[in-house]
Amino acid sequence: MNSPLVKSFARLRNSGVALLVLTLLAGCSANPIYTTTGVVLSSYSEGEATPYVMQMSDPKMACALGEGVDPLLYSFSRVTDAPESTGSLLMLLAGNCSEYRAWEAELDYLRADFAGNVPAAKDAREKAKRLNAETARRRYIAYQRAMAAYDFDPAAEEFECPFLFDDQEELTFLLGLLTGMQAIVNDANSGAIAGVPRNIAPQAERAATCVDNEKWGGLPNAIRGLVWLLLPDTRPSLSPDPWEVLEDSSRLGVAAGIRASMAVQAVAAETFGRPEVLEDVIARFAEAENTIVVWDEFQLVDEVARDVIQFSSDKHWTANYGYRTPRTHFGRMSPEREGEEPETMDLDDLL
Repeated sequence: MNSPLVKSFARLRNSGVALLVLTLLAGCSANPIYTTTGVVLSSYSEGEATPYVMQMSDPKMACALGEGVDPLLYSFSRVTDAPESTGSLLMLLAGNCSEYRAWEAELDYLRADFAGNVPAAKDAREKAKRLNAETARRRYIAYQRAMAAYDFDPAAEEFECPFLFDDQEELTFLLGLLTGMQAIVNDANSGAIAGVPRNIAPQAERAATCVDNEKWGGLPNAIRGLVWLLLPDTRPSLSPDPWEVLEDSSRLGVAAGIRASMAVQAVAAETFGRPEVLEDVIARFAEAENTIVVWDEFQLVDEVARDVIQFSSDKHWTANYGYRTPRTHFGRMSPEREGEEPETMDLDDLL
C-alpha cells in the first residue's frame, strides 16, 4: 500500500488540488480588483471628467477623448455595471468625430462637383455616405445609453418623466434625445445604411417635454419642432407652426448662452430646403458672437453648435464659389457687399 507508485500518485493528486486552489484564489483576487477599478473609473468619469469635458472649448479634442476613452471605460462593463450616463456622452463625442470626417468628405464632393471632376465627386460622395452611416450607428448607441441611464422607456404607453438630479443629468438626457434625432438625419444622408429606427422621432418629441425649455435655450422645443417637420402627424392640433417654434427656440438659445437650438434650426432649413431660413440663422449666429455670454459649465455644447453653423456656411460657399467661408465673411452668404464691387482674393499672398 505504501509502494513508491502509490506515494507518487498521492503527491501528484495533492499537487493538482493545490494548483486548482491557487487558480481559484487567483481568480477571486483578480476580479475584485477589476471591479473596484471599474467602479472608481466610472465614478471619476461622471464626477470629474465629464464636467471638465463639458467646459472645453475644443470640440475636436473632446471628440478624440470620446473615441479613445469609450472602449476603455466600457471594457469594465464585463465586471461591473455599465456607466450608461457617461457612456452616452462619450459615444456622442465619438459620433461627432465621425461627423467631422463626413463633413470633410462632403466638402470634397462639392469642390469636385464645382470643378466638374466627376470621378472625384463620386468617390467623395460615397465616402460621405459611409461616414454618415458610422455616425448614425454611434449616435443611436448614445441615444440608447442615455435612455438606459435614467431607466426611461420612451416607447412606454404610460408616459412618466425620469428623475433628473442636477443640470448635468438634465443635459445628458436632453442631448441623448437630440442625438437620437441626429442619428435619423445621418442615416438618411447615408442612404439608410445604418438602419436607425425612425420611431425614435416621436419618442424624442414626447420625452423633450420633460426638460425646461427656457432654461436650456429652447433646445427641447427645437427638437419637437424638428420632429413635427419630419412627422407632421405628431404635431398637436393647437401648436404653433414648426418654423416659428424653431425661430423662437434659436433666440432663446442666444439668451441662455447655449446655441444648440440654432444648429437644429440650420439642419432643419437644409433638410427641408429653406435657404432663406438658413441664411437668417447663420447671420444671427454670427451677430451673437460679440454679445452672447456663453454658459461656461456647458461651453462645449455651444462650440459644437458653432461647428454645425460653420459647416452649413461652408457648404453654401463651396457649392457656389468652390471654397469654404472666408474668415472675414462668416455670417454672409456672398463675397459681395451691398453697394460695393465683389471682393477678390489677392493671390500674391499665396506665393
